[in-house]
Amino acid sequence: MVYTLYNSMAGAHFVPEQLEEKLRTFFKDESFVLTDTTEISDKMAYIEKLGEGDKLVIVGGDGTLNKFVNSIEDKEYPFPIYCYAGGTGNDFINDVVGVENADGLVQINDYITNLPVVTVNGKDYKFINGIGYGIDGYCCEEGDRVREKTNKSPNYTKIAIKGLLGAFKPRNAKITIDGVTHEYKHVWMAPTMNGRFFGGGMMITPAQDRLNAERELSIVAVPCKSRIRILTIFPKIFKGEHVKYDKVFKVFRGKDVHIEFEKPCALQIDGETILNVKEYSAKSSALIKKKEEATV
Repeated sequence: MVYTLYNSMAGAHFVPEQLEEKLRTFFKDESFVLTDTTEISDKMAYIEKLGEGDKLVIVGGDGTLNKFVNSIEDKEYPFPIYCYAGGTGNDFINDVVGVENADGLVQINDYITNLPVVTVNGKDYKFINGIGYGIDGYCCEEGDRVREKTNKSPNYTKIAIKGLLGAFKPRNAKITIDGVTHEYKHVWMAPTMNGRFFGGGMMITPAQDRLNAERELSIVAVPCKSRIRILTIFPKIFKGEHVKYDKVFKVFRGKDVHIEFEKPCALQIDGETILNVKEYSAKSSALIKKKEEATV
C-alpha cells in the first residue's frame, strides 16, 4: 500500500486524483491512500500503523518536510519514506538530486534522521535545510505578506533586491561557533546550514554535505558596509560563486552555534518564518548525541 500525505496548502495545490495519477508513474500496480496532512493531528500515530511492505510518500515543499520531521520520532522506520516535490520552495530536492531531477521521487529515510536542532525563543525545532537570519528572514517575512494579499507566489529575488536597496537594515552581530566568538558590524545575514540551498535556489553553502561524517553545520556571516558592493555580489549566490569574496562572505564549520543580533529581525527555518528574533542557537546531531550519552 502506498500511503501519501499531501499538503493542500503547498504551492502546487495538488488535487488528490491528479496526484495519484502522477504517482502511478512510480508505483504502477499499487493501491493508494491519499490524506491531506492538514487533517492529521498526530502524524506519529498515523505512520506507526505502517509496516513492512508499505510505502509512505510526502508531497510538498521544504515547509511540509519541516513540519513532518518535527512531528515524528528520530529513528529508523521499517518502510521506505519518499518525497515528491510540490511546494514553492524545493531546496531539499534541489540539494539531494539536482534541479534537473526535481520532478522525480526521492527516498528520504537517510535524510530525516540525525537532524540538527535550532532553539528559538526557548523552543526547539529540527531543520532539514537551514536557518536563515537577516535579509533571508526578511524575504520570508515579506513573502508571507504577499501570500496573504494575493494568490501569487512571491518573487523572492525581487524582494531580496528591495531589501538590499534599503528596505532591510543590517545589524551588528556576535557569532559564536564551538566556543569561539566573532563580532561583526553591518551584517546582512547569518545563516546556519545543514544543506547547500535556501531561498528557493540560493546556493549559500556550496561545500556543505548534509550527510558529512562529522555532522558539521556550515555557518555564514555576511558583513558589508556598502550596499552597492553587497548588491553586486549577492546574485552570485545562485551559483555558489559568492564564496570567492571571502571578505564579505565568511564561511565557518561547526557543531555548536549561537548567533545574536543587536536588534531583532525575522528568522526562517526551512522557509517557515518566526518574527522578531534577537538570537538563536543551533546544534548538530553529533553534539546532541554526545551530550545525551554523557548523561546516561
